[in-house]
Amino acid sequence: MTFLKDKNGKELKFNEAILKIVDRLSNYWLDFTLMLLRWIGHFPSHSVRNLKYRIFGIKIGKGSTIHMWASFFDPKNITIGEDTIIGDHAFLDGRDKLTIGNHVDIASSVMIYNSEHDLGKVDFSAILAPVEIGDYVFIGPRVTIMPGVKIGKGAVIAGGAVVTKDVEDFTIVGGVPAKLIGERPIKDLNYKLGRARLFQ
Repeated sequence: MTFLKDKNGKELKFNEAILKIVDRLSNYWLDFTLMLLRWIGHFPSHSVRNLKYRIFGIKIGKGSTIHMWASFFDPKNITIGEDTIIGDHAFLDGRDKLTIGNHVDIASSVMIYNSEHDLGKVDFSAILAPVEIGDYVFIGPRVTIMPGVKIGKGAVIAGGAVVTKDVEDFTIVGGVPAKLIGERPIKDLNYKLGRARLFQ
Protein backbone atom coordinates (compact mmCIF):
# COMPACT_ATOMS: atom_id res chain seq x y z
CA MET A 1 0.00 0.00 0.00
CA THR A 2 1.33 3.41 -0.98
CA PHE A 3 0.72 6.76 0.67
CA LEU A 4 1.99 8.75 -2.30
CA LYS A 5 -0.95 9.87 -4.40
CA ASP A 6 -1.67 12.93 -6.51
CA LYS A 7 -4.77 15.13 -6.15
CA ASN A 8 -6.78 12.77 -8.36
CA GLY A 9 -5.89 9.71 -6.27
CA LYS A 10 -3.34 8.29 -8.75
CA GLU A 11 -0.49 6.42 -7.07
CA LEU A 12 2.93 8.03 -7.50
CA LYS A 13 6.42 6.60 -7.52
CA PHE A 14 8.87 8.21 -5.10
CA ASN A 15 10.66 10.24 -7.80
CA GLU A 16 7.30 11.44 -9.21
CA ALA A 17 6.27 12.56 -5.73
CA ILE A 18 9.57 14.47 -5.27
CA LEU A 19 9.00 16.29 -8.60
CA LYS A 20 5.49 17.23 -7.50
CA ILE A 21 6.76 18.52 -4.15
CA VAL A 22 9.42 20.65 -5.87
CA ASP A 23 6.79 21.96 -8.29
CA ARG A 24 4.46 22.81 -5.40
CA LEU A 25 7.24 24.68 -3.55
CA SER A 26 8.15 26.65 -6.68
CA ASN A 27 4.48 27.58 -7.07
CA TYR A 28 4.39 28.80 -3.47
CA TRP A 29 7.41 31.00 -4.23
CA LEU A 30 5.71 32.31 -7.38
CA ASP A 31 2.56 33.11 -5.39
CA PHE A 32 4.68 35.02 -2.86
CA THR A 33 6.40 37.07 -5.59
CA LEU A 34 3.03 37.83 -7.20
CA MET A 35 1.82 39.14 -3.85
CA LEU A 36 4.90 41.38 -3.62
CA LEU A 37 4.25 42.65 -7.15
CA ARG A 38 0.69 43.50 -6.20
CA TRP A 39 1.94 45.47 -3.18
CA ILE A 40 4.43 47.31 -5.42
CA GLY A 41 1.49 48.25 -7.64
CA HIS A 42 0.08 50.38 -4.81
CA PHE A 43 3.14 52.62 -4.68
CA PRO A 44 2.29 56.00 -6.32
CA SER A 45 5.53 56.49 -8.26
CA HIS A 46 6.02 55.28 -11.84
CA SER A 47 9.82 55.21 -11.61
CA VAL A 48 9.87 53.23 -8.35
CA ARG A 49 7.29 50.74 -9.63
CA ASN A 50 9.13 50.29 -12.95
CA LEU A 51 12.42 49.68 -11.13
CA LYS A 52 10.86 47.03 -8.92
CA TYR A 53 8.97 45.43 -11.82
CA ARG A 54 12.28 45.14 -13.68
CA ILE A 55 13.87 43.48 -10.64
CA PHE A 56 11.14 40.85 -10.81
CA GLY A 57 11.91 40.19 -14.50
CA ILE A 58 9.47 42.34 -16.48
CA LYS A 59 11.25 43.93 -19.45
CA ILE A 60 10.02 47.54 -19.74
CA GLY A 61 11.18 49.84 -22.54
CA LYS A 62 12.19 53.48 -22.23
CA GLY A 63 9.33 55.84 -21.41
CA SER A 64 6.81 53.08 -20.70
CA THR A 65 4.58 52.98 -17.65
CA ILE A 66 2.29 50.54 -15.88
CA HIS A 67 -0.29 52.42 -13.83
CA MET A 68 -1.21 51.40 -10.30
CA TRP A 69 -2.91 48.20 -9.14
CA ALA A 70 -1.68 45.95 -11.94
CA SER A 71 -1.61 42.18 -11.42
CA PHE A 72 0.69 39.62 -13.03
CA PHE A 73 1.38 35.94 -13.56
CA ASP A 74 5.02 34.91 -14.13
CA PRO A 75 6.52 38.35 -14.82
CA LYS A 76 9.74 37.05 -16.40
CA ASN A 77 7.91 36.30 -19.69
CA ILE A 78 6.48 39.84 -20.09
CA THR A 79 8.14 42.30 -22.49
CA ILE A 80 6.86 45.87 -22.95
CA GLY A 81 8.27 48.16 -25.67
CA GLU A 82 9.01 51.89 -25.53
CA ASP A 83 6.52 54.73 -24.93
CA THR A 84 3.75 52.31 -23.93
CA ILE A 85 1.17 53.12 -21.27
CA ILE A 86 -0.75 50.39 -19.45
CA GLY A 87 -3.79 51.50 -17.49
CA ASP A 88 -4.72 50.86 -13.88
CA HIS A 89 -5.97 47.45 -12.75
CA ALA A 90 -4.47 45.71 -15.80
CA PHE A 91 -3.80 41.97 -15.66
CA LEU A 92 -0.74 40.78 -17.60
CA ASP A 93 -0.25 37.02 -17.90
CA GLY A 94 3.31 35.78 -18.29
CA ARG A 95 2.73 32.04 -18.09
CA ASP A 96 3.71 32.07 -21.77
CA LYS A 97 5.41 34.84 -23.73
CA LEU A 98 3.59 38.20 -23.65
CA THR A 99 5.04 40.82 -25.99
CA ILE A 100 3.64 44.36 -26.07
CA GLY A 101 5.06 46.72 -28.71
CA ASN A 102 6.02 50.39 -28.81
CA HIS A 103 3.56 53.31 -28.45
CA VAL A 104 0.78 50.96 -27.27
CA ASP A 105 -2.07 52.51 -25.28
CA ILE A 106 -3.80 50.01 -23.00
CA ALA A 107 -6.76 51.40 -21.02
CA SER A 108 -7.96 50.50 -17.52
CA SER A 109 -8.94 46.99 -16.40
CA VAL A 110 -7.64 45.22 -19.50
CA MET A 111 -6.96 41.49 -19.00
CA ILE A 112 -4.43 39.70 -21.21
CA TYR A 113 -4.28 35.91 -20.81
CA ASN A 114 -1.96 33.35 -22.37
CA SER A 115 -3.18 30.32 -20.44
CA GLU A 116 -6.60 28.69 -20.27
CA HIS A 117 -8.03 25.33 -19.24
CA ASP A 118 -8.41 22.58 -21.82
CA LEU A 119 -12.09 21.67 -21.64
CA GLY A 120 -11.43 18.52 -23.70
CA LYS A 121 -9.07 16.95 -21.18
CA VAL A 122 -10.13 14.88 -18.20
CA ASP A 123 -7.65 16.59 -15.88
CA PHE A 124 -8.74 20.13 -16.98
CA SER A 125 -5.06 20.95 -17.58
CA ALA A 126 -3.79 24.22 -19.00
CA ILE A 127 -3.17 25.22 -22.60
CA LEU A 128 -0.43 27.84 -23.04
CA ALA A 129 -0.08 30.14 -26.06
CA PRO A 130 1.85 33.41 -26.49
CA VAL A 131 0.18 36.79 -27.02
CA GLU A 132 1.70 39.48 -29.22
CA ILE A 133 0.52 43.09 -29.43
CA GLY A 134 2.00 45.22 -32.22
CA ASP A 135 3.12 48.85 -32.22
CA TYR A 136 0.60 51.73 -32.02
CA VAL A 137 -2.25 49.48 -30.85
CA PHE A 138 -5.04 51.01 -28.77
CA ILE A 139 -6.92 48.68 -26.41
CA GLY A 140 -10.05 50.12 -24.79
CA PRO A 141 -11.16 49.62 -21.18
CA ARG A 142 -12.23 46.23 -19.86
CA VAL A 143 -11.02 44.31 -22.92
CA THR A 144 -10.13 40.63 -22.49
CA ILE A 145 -7.48 39.13 -24.78
CA MET A 146 -7.35 35.34 -24.87
CA PRO A 147 -4.31 33.03 -25.35
CA GLY A 148 -2.63 32.74 -28.74
CA VAL A 149 -3.90 36.07 -30.09
CA LYS A 150 -1.75 38.34 -32.27
CA ILE A 151 -2.87 41.97 -32.58
CA GLY A 152 -1.42 43.74 -35.60
CA LYS A 153 0.17 47.17 -35.85
CA GLY A 154 -2.17 50.12 -35.35
CA ALA A 155 -5.20 47.98 -34.52
CA VAL A 156 -7.94 49.29 -32.21
CA ILE A 157 -9.88 47.08 -29.79
CA ALA A 158 -13.15 48.67 -28.65
CA GLY A 159 -13.94 48.75 -24.93
CA GLY A 160 -15.43 45.59 -23.44
CA ALA A 161 -14.41 43.35 -26.35
CA VAL A 162 -13.30 39.75 -25.91
CA VAL A 163 -10.55 39.00 -28.44
CA THR A 164 -10.33 35.30 -29.32
CA LYS A 165 -8.72 35.51 -32.79
CA ASP A 166 -5.90 37.45 -34.45
CA VAL A 167 -6.57 41.09 -35.34
CA GLU A 168 -5.16 42.46 -38.60
CA ASP A 169 -3.07 45.64 -38.88
CA PHE A 170 -5.03 48.92 -38.63
CA THR A 171 -8.41 47.22 -38.16
CA ILE A 172 -10.97 48.17 -35.51
CA VAL A 173 -12.72 45.31 -33.72
CA GLY A 174 -15.35 45.17 -30.99
CA GLY A 175 -17.94 42.93 -29.38
CA VAL A 176 -18.07 39.49 -27.78
CA PRO A 177 -16.39 37.77 -29.47
CA ALA A 178 -14.57 40.65 -31.17
CA LYS A 179 -15.42 41.18 -34.86
CA LEU A 180 -14.37 43.68 -37.49
CA ILE A 181 -16.25 46.98 -37.16
CA GLY A 182 -13.98 49.36 -39.07
CA GLU A 183 -10.54 50.37 -40.23
CA ARG A 184 -8.14 52.99 -38.97
CA PRO A 185 -7.83 55.65 -41.71
CA ILE A 186 -4.25 56.77 -41.00
CA LYS A 187 -1.57 54.15 -41.65
CA ASP A 188 1.59 56.25 -41.26
CA LEU A 189 1.63 56.33 -37.47
CA ASN A 190 4.51 58.10 -35.73
CA TYR A 191 3.03 59.72 -32.61
CA LYS A 192 4.24 59.49 -29.02
CA LEU A 193 1.80 58.94 -26.18
CA GLY A 194 3.33 61.48 -23.80
CA ARG A 195 3.66 61.23 -20.08
CA ALA A 196 1.57 58.99 -17.89
CA ARG A 197 -0.71 60.51 -15.25
CA LEU A 198 1.15 61.37 -12.06
CA PHE A 199 0.48 59.44 -8.84
CA GLN A 200 -1.55 56.78 -10.67
